[in-house]
Amino acid sequence: MKIKDVLLKELMIMDLQANSKEAAIDEMVEKLFENGVIDNIATFKAGIMKREAETSTGLGDGVAMPHAKNAAVKKPAVLFAKSVSGLDYESLDGQPAHLFFMIAAPEGGNDVHLQVLAALSRSLIDPELLTNLKQAETPEEVHALFDQKEAEREQEEAKEMPATNTRPLILAVTACPTGIAHTYMAEDALKKKAKEMNVDIRVETNGSEGIKNPLTKDEIDRAVGVIVAADKKVELNRFSGKHLIQRPVSDGINKTEELINKALSEQAPIFQVDGTSEPTANTEKNSIGSTIYKDLMNGISHMLPFVVGGGILLAISFLFENSFGQESELFIAFNTIGGTAFNFLIPILAGYIAMSIADRPGLLPGMAGGLLAVNSNAGFLGGLVAGFLAGYIVLGLRKAFKGLPRSLDGLKPILIYPVLGLLITGLLMYFLIGPVFATINNAMLQFLENLGTGNTVILGLLLGGMMAIDMGGPFNKAAYAFSIGIFTDTGDGSFMAAVMAGGMVPPLAIGLATVLFKNKFTTAQRQSGLSNFVMGASFITEGAIPFAAADPLRVIGSSIIGSAIAGGLTQLWNVSIPAPHGGLFVIGLVEHPWFFLIALVAGTLVAAIMLGLWKPVVVEE
Repeated sequence: MKIKDVLLKELMIMDLQANSKEAAIDEMVEKLFENGVIDNIATFKAGIMKREAETSTGLGDGVAMPHAKNAAVKKPAVLFAKSVSGLDYESLDGQPAHLFFMIAAPEGGNDVHLQVLAALSRSLIDPELLTNLKQAETPEEVHALFDQKEAEREQEEAKEMPATNTRPLILAVTACPTGIAHTYMAEDALKKKAKEMNVDIRVETNGSEGIKNPLTKDEIDRAVGVIVAADKKVELNRFSGKHLIQRPVSDGINKTEELINKALSEQAPIFQVDGTSEPTANTEKNSIGSTIYKDLMNGISHMLPFVVGGGILLAISFLFENSFGQESELFIAFNTIGGTAFNFLIPILAGYIAMSIADRPGLLPGMAGGLLAVNSNAGFLGGLVAGFLAGYIVLGLRKAFKGLPRSLDGLKPILIYPVLGLLITGLLMYFLIGPVFATINNAMLQFLENLGTGNTVILGLLLGGMMAIDMGGPFNKAAYAFSIGIFTDTGDGSFMAAVMAGGMVPPLAIGLATVLFKNKFTTAQRQSGLSNFVMGASFITEGAIPFAAADPLRVIGSSIIGSAIAGGLTQLWNVSIPAPHGGLFVIGLVEHPWFFLIALVAGTLVAAIMLGLWKPVVVEE
C-alpha cells in the first residue's frame, strides 16, 4: 500500500479558507464527514481537540498534523490542506502553518494502514518536499511528490549501512500518545541528524504498530547515551546505569542536534532502576502537583470499573428487594455480586496509586494498606493515604538498599520490597493512619449527616458547577472522586445525583442551544450538537469539549451556571442515585426520578438559553 492510497485526492483542500486554528479544524473535519471517512463529527473532533490540548500538532516549518484515532473513523485516510496565506496554528516554532495533514485512523486499524501513516509522517521532515508541496496547485501534483519521495526512501533504505564499532552509538526511543505521526517523525529526524553528524544511532518506535526495531541488550551495553523522546510511558528499566535524556517527542523532531550532542558528551544523569536517579530534563512537566494528580488518577481510573459495575448491580439488587423481598434469589445474587466488586474499591485505589509511584513493588503494600483502611473504617480518605504512603515507603526502601551488592539485586523485588514494604505500611496503617483517619472519616460523615437543607444545597451547587469547569479535567475528577468516596463509605447516592446532573448539563445544553439558536452556530457545529444529546444523556461530559475549546468563556461560563443549578436542585429535592454512572439509562434506579429530571431540564434550559443569547451570530461563507 502506498501513501496515495490513504492520501486521497477527493479529500484535498488546495485553498483552505479558514483563518484560525479552530476554523481550520472545522473545515477539515467537515470535509472528512462529507466524504464518508468519519460518521460522527463531534466524536472525531473531540479526539482532535484532546490531542491538541496535550501539545500542539503544529510541528513548525509551516506543517501541522492534527490526528485522532477513535470510533468515529470508518476507514483510514489523510486529508491534505494548503493555506496560501498561512494561519496561526499555535505551532511549536511560533510561525504560521501552511500545510495541513489531518490523519483519521480507525480503532484497531491494521498494520498495513499504520505503516503507511508512519511513512507519511517520516516524509514530512524533508524541507525540499515541504517547499514543493507549498507550490503544488493540484491533487495530482501532491501525489506525484509523495510517489517520488517514496521511491527515494526505498533507494536509501537499500543502501543503508549497518552500525559500526568504530563510531559512538546513540540509542533512542520515540513515542507519542496516539502513536501515529510524531513517533515516526522523531525517528526519522534523529536518524537524519545522526547521519549528518557521523554518529551511529538505533531508534526504537513505540507507535500504533506496537514496538518496532526493539533495542537489544548488546546495543544498550555499547551505547554511550540514550534519548527518550516520548509523551507516554515507555520501558526504561533496561537502561539502568546509562546516561538517559527524557524529553517530549516534539524535541525529537525539532532539537535533534542538541539531544545527540548531549548524549555524546554524557551530560545527562545516569538512570537507576531503583528510582534514585537525578531528575532528567523536562522537569517542568513533572511538578509535584502534576505528579500527585497523575498518581491519584491512576488509582481512580483502575477503581472506576469496580465502582460502575458493582454500584449498578447493587442498585439493581435493591429494585429486586423492593419487588420480591429480601429472600429473593435475584436480590441475593445481584447484591452478592455487586457487593463483592464493591469490596475491592479502596484496595484497588490504594494499590494502583502506590504502583504509579513505585512501579510494581508498590502494588502489594498499597492494596494491603487499602484493605487495612477498610477494616479500620478509615474509608476512602484512609485508602488514599494508604496508597501514597505505600508508594513512597517503597521508594524509600529502594534508596536504602541502593548499596547492596549487585549479586543480591534479585532479592529486592521478590523479598526485600514486598516484606518490608508490607510490614512498614501495615504497621503504620494499623497503629496510626487507620485510627486517625477512622476518626476523621466518622467526623466528616457525621458532619454531612447533620447538614441542613440549605448547606446541602450549597454543596450540591458546588459539586455540580465543578463538573462543568474543565469537563473531565482535575476539577471534574475532584468532584466525582468526592462523591464516590461518600457513596463508597455510606452507600448514600445523594451527591452522586448532584455530580451526575452537573456532568450531563454541558453537552445537553450545547445540543439544545444548537437547535434553538441555529444562527449562532456553524453547520458543522449544528451537526455535532445533535450527538451531544446522546452523550449528555449518557453522562459523558467530554462531548462538550470541542465547543468549549472554540469558545471557552461563553460555553464554560454558561455550563457552570446550569450545572450548579441542576446539582443544587437535586439536593433541595433529596434526589439520590445509587449508581455511579449511566445518566438517563439508570433512571429506574433513581430515588425521586421525576425531581432528578426536572433538575436536569432546569439546568439545561438555563445554560442553553444563556449560551444562545451570549454568542454572536455566525456568518458562514
